[in-house]
Amino acid sequence: MVTSSLLPTYARADLAFERGDGAWLTATTGERFLDFGGGIAVASLGYSHPHLVAALIEQGGRLWHTSNLFEIPQAERLARRLVEASFADYVFFTNSGAEAVEGAIKTARKYQSVSGHPEKFHAITFEGAFHGRTLATIAAGGNPKYIDGFGPKVEGFDPVPFGDVEAVKASIGPQTGAILVEPIQGEGGIRVPAPDFLRALRDLCDRHGLLLIFDEVQTGVGRTGKLFAYELFGVAPDIMAIAKGIGGGFPLGAFLTTREAGKGMTVGTHGTTFGGNPLATRIGDAVLDIVLAPGFIEHVALMGLKLKQSLAELKDRHPRVIAEIRGEGLMQGIATRVPVNEFAVAARAEKILVIPAAENVARLLPPLIIGEEEIAEAIKRLDSTCLRIERERDRRMGTDASVSGATA
Repeated sequence: MVTSSLLPTYARADLAFERGDGAWLTATTGERFLDFGGGIAVASLGYSHPHLVAALIEQGGRLWHTSNLFEIPQAERLARRLVEASFADYVFFTNSGAEAVEGAIKTARKYQSVSGHPEKFHAITFEGAFHGRTLATIAAGGNPKYIDGFGPKVEGFDPVPFGDVEAVKASIGPQTGAILVEPIQGEGGIRVPAPDFLRALRDLCDRHGLLLIFDEVQTGVGRTGKLFAYELFGVAPDIMAIAKGIGGGFPLGAFLTTREAGKGMTVGTHGTTFGGNPLATRIGDAVLDIVLAPGFIEHVALMGLKLKQSLAELKDRHPRVIAEIRGEGLMQGIATRVPVNEFAVAARAEKILVIPAAENVARLLPPLIIGEEEIAEAIKRLDSTCLRIERERDRRMGTDASVSGATA
């Protein structure tokens, strides 16, 4: 048995990949898999996209890193494009989603402090959320399995049930300075709130002098059929964290803020060594070249609708396996009646990749470039997945029945 030198914090599948093309991954065994997990919503433009590869080679041959002690034209350009396409006035680049959320939390706390309310460092958060794996973001997420064993929980996060406006109202107190929410919960099980929920949060923030922070690490950059999910609900935040899709597979994140919300973040208040370096932001800029091209977002919305309709038909064919379909755009969830890990393993056997989430939900987060052909192939393989599970369940029931009969 080969012993790995990697810290054993992952329950890895016995599967490795050596190359990717479009929405397909080729394993070291030579088998091809249709990737409907997208590296957990990261491979926004699939694999080996020629425009991203060209940007990587061109910038990689010039300059990778200088540090933020100097001006970085690539970061300036990407920030300007994000501002022009969103509610924001400022952008701060990070290396990951957790760092982006940390920066958003710090920005909100600093805003309240410089506004004369240093006591207002608490943020209302939501049960089922996932905001990252740093000490502050696991505290914000509130999941005991990520918090236990890491010492005292970071103060300042007050969780309430997702979608419960009355619980939010009851939690607002003299220390409350912000509300932190995923517009659609990802790891929480592709939980889409009622349309008026986010609007109610915006209203509460405006009435109580709070900042509204959206964690769009998973939902952002076209994933839901809009550039950012807040557009689906007609609600703009004060601060927003993004990552995953903005780098198309290259580590890149950011938090965006209005001028007012970011007024406390002055020279020396925050920083990063690697964040926003020339290589990362050049690739992020190349991602936006594609995502902001005329018709691209509309294509994502159309394919999302096609996928959801096809999944609904799959549910009707396999009611013993599938309980519900939920999601927006190309962020869909299959709520299963069998353990979700069992579903994911069966899907891998049919050469399609899905991502387990809470509430027994398998996440479908395919590259945004997919077309009807890939969707049809995915449904075919998911149909086979359900049939595989049904046959195995019937076999077990038959075995159990025969054993029971023999015992009787």
